[in-house]
Amino acid sequence: MDRVLAIDVAKHVGKTVHTQGWLHKKRLLGGLTFIVLRDRSGLVQIVLHEENEVKKLHNLQNGTVLSVRGEVVKEERAPGGSEIHHAKIEVTVPVTETPPIEIDKPISHDSENLDTLFDNRPLTLRNLREQAIFKVQAKVMEAFRAYLKQNEFTEMNSPKLLAEPTEGGAEVFKLDYFGKTATLAQSAQFYKQIMVGVFERVYEMNPTYRAEPSATTRHMTEYITIDVEMGFTDFEELLNFTGGALLNTVGAVQKDCVEELKAWDESGVVLPKEAEKIPRITIDEIHEAFHKAGKGDFTKEDDLAPAEERWVCEWAKDKHGSEAVFVTGWSAKSKTFKFYHQANEKNPEIADRADLLFRGVEIATISMREHRLEQLVKQLKAMGGDPDHPGYVPLLSAYRYGMPPHGGFGWGLERTVERLLNLNNVKEATLFPRDINRLTP
Repeated sequence: MDRVLAIDVAKHVGKTVHTQGWLHKKRLLGGLTFIVLRDRSGLVQIVLHEENEVKKLHNLQNGTVLSVRGEVVKEERAPGGSEIHHAKIEVTVPVTETPPIEIDKPISHDSENLDTLFDNRPLTLRNLREQAIFKVQAKVMEAFRAYLKQNEFTEMNSPKLLAEPTEGGAEVFKLDYFGKTATLAQSAQFYKQIMVGVFERVYEMNPTYRAEPSATTRHMTEYITIDVEMGFTDFEELLNFTGGALLNTVGAVQKDCVEELKAWDESGVVLPKEAEKIPRITIDEIHEAFHKAGKGDFTKEDDLAPAEERWVCEWAKDKHGSEAVFVTGWSAKSKTFKFYHQANEKNPEIADRADLLFRGVEIATISMREHRLEQLVKQLKAMGGDPDHPGYVPLLSAYRYGMPPHGGFGWGLERTVERLLNLNNVKEATLFPRDINRLTP
């Protein structure tokens, strides 16, 4: 008999079916034993009428792997609107040890319980509400790929072992590489720019490593970045394309992940219908408005404070009906300006760069790249770089032999999922999070 998944059991009312899965819950009610079986599609309730079948489950715990045959009966109160009666059970893999986590009940995501949540990750992920997070994450990646494919991007995979951190900064992991020192990649930046000269439009979705000694709710030492780079573009088109990626992704999640969203947040995302209508505001305007509102003075800072990010997203929602906002006007004189960034042609004091904020958190940084070799070398030297250094030569060679105007973005996958579900910590949207204190499981 072919296996029937839990989600399809209701299609077989009045027939005998064969199901397989894990024992998810067991309870006695009025002399009957009810069990709930879990498989990849969800849950199905099973009623055991015979004492011999009940005895097969004696001393067995949740997680026991079962094979069940029985008749499907319509029952609106059961998961999926039906259940299996007069079941015959075969214990495929018995579990006798009591699990440390009750996966059939909601698991606390309070900050003081996160270590318990992560320490027991192989089990906590079996909880349906936890699974919902990563079904949404899978849909985000699927929707992104569909959007990029529709716009003729080619997927690539760049190395994560590098000779040294050519992008600069001390936030790198070093390791021994056959007697040499290697580092883990901080991003795919140089590689995706090189590949613009090959495919014109490229992207990858891969791990990024930052040795950031911070224990915040928005930082990890390993996370997934959606890296995108496109040639023959300008800043306006780049912003609209990035906004379109957000609208497309959120739309796909809202359409295909209805139950998963209900498990965490039923409020619904507020966004305009067109990417061009995502509001834009400069960093200086945010500093000034935030200060004027009596929230704090960050007017001398060249970056946004987390409180400002939350505030401006509320402003965008109230004034423009958008929980996303582009922050522009970043200084070309600040430490956030990289040597490969492009200054604005009309106002060289600012960069052609923006941050995309969503529900109070930065999820993407977007910028045009300097595509003129002479200017790129000039900016590199001004920042203390050596154009003849082996770390820069491959990138500069791509420019030497023709690079069009181009730009792109780095987009945080886990941050996006965290905000879609209104979680409180980016680690909650990570299968096996890595931070300054955690290398297992």
